[in-house]
Amino acid sequence: MAGRPSARELHLSIALLIFGATIVASLVALYAAPGLLERCLFRPYWLVRKSRYDTLITSGFVHADLPHLVFNMVTFWFFAFPLERRIGSTAFAVLYFSSLVLSDLGTYLKHRNDPDYASLGASGAISAVLFANIVYFPTQSLFIIPIPVPIPAPLFAVGYVAYSWYSARQARGRINHDAHLGGALYGLLFVLLIDPGAYGRLLEFVGG
Repeated sequence: MAGRPSARELHLSIALLIFGATIVASLVALYAAPGLLERCLFRPYWLVRKSRYDTLITSGFVHADLPHLVFNMVTFWFFAFPLERRIGSTAFAVLYFSSLVLSDLGTYLKHRNDPDYASLGASGAISAVLFANIVYFPTQSLFIIPIPVPIPAPLFAVGYVAYSWYSARQARGRINHDAHLGGALYGLLFVLLIDPGAYGRLLEFVGG
């Protein structure tokens, strides 16, 4: 299975800090301090009206429920660490935190006049990490219980976006599925900006 972080990768890793902080913040908000969950919600209607710009970041560290947290963190675990090793901790941190903000742009434009809309989760940033990783490691795969066979990373990415598109159309809950697509596009753009040669290597691989 490709993508499993080594002990060396985990040492002083930005990805590890994000991983741990997200799990702790989400569990505290879900089971110990529900007020924290409400405080971290991204509400486009109030973003400018009440200057709640901090929620563009804080909403990415709290999740709507345990399955949502597990799904995002499993994806992060397999794809974030090798990406950080490939592009460096500084570039990884820039990618992750900028994608938290920029992947919500579409959500803001769509719901900026809806006072009842709110969302949580690192969906946009996780999607950005996933698609940036695939540019560098198109042969990577992962296992998802209970599926007994490895899933190629590009196939997983397609399924990830398809699920997000379908879920966004349902408009249920506080998971920001719209941010998945925005994050995916931003992840691809980020690699193009910092390392355009990576696409040449990807095309060489695709071409055999």
